[in-house]
Amino acid sequence: MTATETDLVNIKVDGQDVSVPQGTLIIRAAEQAGIRIPRFCDHPLLKPAGACRQCLVEVARPGRDGNLAKGPKPVASCAEAVSPGMEVYTQATSEVSEKAQHGIMEFLLINHPLDCPICDKGGECPLQNQAMSDGRGKSRFTDIKRTFPKPIKVSSQILLDRDRCILCQRCTRFQSEIAGDAFIQLQGRGGGSAGYEVHGLHGSQIGNFDASILDFDSGDGVPTQVLDEQNSGPHGEAGLMVGHAPGPIGDAELDESGRPFSSYFSGNTIQICPVGALTSATYRFRARPFDLVSVPSVTEHDASGSDIRVDFRRGTVMRRLAGNDPEVNEEWITDKDRFAFRWQNGDDRITVPHVRDENGALVPTSWADAMDVAARGLEKAGKAGILTGGRLPLEDSYAYSKFARTVLKTNNIDFRTRETTEEEDRFLASSVVGTGLGVTYREIENAKHVLLVGLEAEEECGSIFLRLRKGVRAKTTSVSVLAPFATRGTLKMAGTLVTAAPGTEPQVLNAVSENSDREHLKVLAERLNGGVILVGERASETPGTLTAVLDLAERTGARIAWVPRRAGDRAALEAGAVPFLLPGGRPVSDSQARVDAGVTWNDSITDVAGLNTVGMLEEAQAGNLALITAGVELVDLPALAPEALKSAPFVISLEVRRSNITAQADVVFPVAPPVEKGGTFINWEGRERPFGQVLTSTALTDRQVLEELAEELGYSLDLPTLESVHEEYRELVEWDGARVERPRVAGGAIPAPAKSEAVLSTWHLMIDDGRLQDFEPHLAGTAHRAIARISPETAKELRIERDSLITVTGKTGSITVPVVLSHMPDRVVWLPKKSPACHVADLGTAPGGIVTITAEVNS
Repeated sequence: MTATETDLVNIKVDGQDVSVPQGTLIIRAAEQAGIRIPRFCDHPLLKPAGACRQCLVEVARPGRDGNLAKGPKPVASCAEAVSPGMEVYTQATSEVSEKAQHGIMEFLLINHPLDCPICDKGGECPLQNQAMSDGRGKSRFTDIKRTFPKPIKVSSQILLDRDRCILCQRCTRFQSEIAGDAFIQLQGRGGGSAGYEVHGLHGSQIGNFDASILDFDSGDGVPTQVLDEQNSGPHGEAGLMVGHAPGPIGDAELDESGRPFSSYFSGNTIQICPVGALTSATYRFRARPFDLVSVPSVTEHDASGSDIRVDFRRGTVMRRLAGNDPEVNEEWITDKDRFAFRWQNGDDRITVPHVRDENGALVPTSWADAMDVAARGLEKAGKAGILTGGRLPLEDSYAYSKFARTVLKTNNIDFRTRETTEEEDRFLASSVVGTGLGVTYREIENAKHVLLVGLEAEEECGSIFLRLRKGVRAKTTSVSVLAPFATRGTLKMAGTLVTAAPGTEPQVLNAVSENSDREHLKVLAERLNGGVILVGERASETPGTLTAVLDLAERTGARIAWVPRRAGDRAALEAGAVPFLLPGGRPVSDSQARVDAGVTWNDSITDVAGLNTVGMLEEAQAGNLALITAGVELVDLPALAPEALKSAPFVISLEVRRSNITAQADVVFPVAPPVEKGGTFINWEGRERPFGQVLTSTALTDRQVLEELAEELGYSLDLPTLESVHEEYRELVEWDGARVERPRVAGGAIPAPAKSEAVLSTWHLMIDDGRLQDFEPHLAGTAHRAIARISPETAKELRIERDSLITVTGKTGSITVPVVLSHMPDRVVWLPKKSPACHVADLGTAPGGIVTITAEVNS
């Protein structure tokens, strides 16, 4: 008998023989047998709670004498594991189970409001469904139902109707177990009584530590700033006056609405709530489930490739939900993925082409005229370059790559809207592109150890954070983070901080060795033997970091995965939307690679080296290069971009919405957003994530616009359909020729700030001032408040007091924000890169550069 067979437990469920692994819950064993047991609190990704008791079943177990004997009362099947010889009797075969379930349902409905017609959950409500299938046909309750003031504004996005809550605790368990943000909890005991005026002891309720529920005295000194005080507390009081434990709350703990920060994953509590207790401020009272059409899709916000479901009605997207993909995001998505979708059809949407007239104004025109003007402009300019950005799916990026090589006859194309280096080029070409499905979510969850370099997982790729936290809690992996300080995300993953000031990353990584004289670096090297190194795109900011990562992987045997920030970055790399690679990782410098691509494209490929983003902007600034931009934001481009756009001989922009780039373009073509086209993203794993078109639309994709523009110039892209793109791409994706040699760059000089100076550290927060979050004020209210972080010693040296304001000054501007003291290297200042009150680009200083810090004097 094999070991696997010996681990199986044989039981009977309603007379059916079932063999399941030891430790399996009764409710799961019944599912395996195809037997339904009603439940509310049970969720396969949460720990058992036995809170709702709706899954009660009768169980018989063999006694010491071997005879079966039923227990004295039904048991919660979601909270008890199977045992050998057990027999389970569900509501289908046991009157005891049926009566128990009917009784529980009756208790749950005693105080539940009869508001199904107006409830957001109506039509997809487990309570509604199971009340019909497993409840009594007629209610015996004749008294007055308990009511509460509602809704409680748990956050600016999440609203709570307490009278609908059945205390299943799914929301609190998700936030504590999965997200690690216990902002909502069960409080109070018992049932309480009907009105606030007749009692002082409140019953069990879910809430965000409301003071009037727990009878806290908020006291003096509790900040009361809040943008919208309506419905913020259980009686309409300001949120902070009645929220959380009494006492001052620091700036670092607040969101943009002035409330204590809740969670980047709070929207999942709405989806897993089995009743309509938790609702979204965005979706509340806007639609019913039976009005909606649902289409599976993929998130466009980050490189996670998270599976989502898009629900629309009458041509308008009403909401987005998490899909169920066990290999990627399981059943969870970030609030950004869930709520940030209205950007795709805002009031600044471009619907017709525009050209610049003789007076310098952008005016609407026909497609034929716009194509003619664009073609003549490119011909007159002679040379052109393409900035594709990282938002495009594989099919559009491939079209831009082919358009550059076969129509423009150039390798001037780059998806990276930032300063890049030859070291990064070699790293991507040697270790990332063409590697297929590499390190996976499941592997990082079960890796011996995971080191994050230039990557703040919770902020930059929420699905990675959730998977790592899951592995850490299950003790299947552990995490280290190379960063200046330990963030909330690092602490919630029980991560080990490997402290590195900006500019010192290569030196720290090179010191990670089993022979290191620093114990923590020696231990890290031992753990990485067979582990994983996740490298964010920020690792390229410091020369030598990517080289040090590759060296560390060679020393320890760790595997490497690159985690870009945008959804389309990996697809753009694979499609050859870079100046040094053709599709499939073929080096432009390799003659055989050019021949292979030329055969597929029926054209010869130039061997002239292409320009990267900075090179193209410099040439445009000198008036030597026309530019084509696609989904690119001016604030994300290097500092010379505004002048380059003004000086370029000709600028074409393909964009969904008006922007500061379209305002300077000579021709603007409207293109379809992801919701109005089909395509494929490639996530950080290298996994292809196809998505279908959700809304019917007449908008053209980037590929279709390029197809028409090529014809206007006398060429043919020959990419009329998505299928034609994939046929060509499959021919080019496999490359067995020579690869670009890996980078070997030594670390540069370590920055040495003088007195009153500091080294700048920064990265994007998940919810910030990005344009893909426009038109979502409720989501914007949940963003972290912008702060600056410095060490206590730096504050002491500069005579900066805790919770005061500081001004950080760079080459071209300054930023004034509250300061928070953190355990981090001295003379380092951290700022959020693109929060509403803090745009690091305004400083004119790159990360790792020197800035000046001054304390603001309170008036």
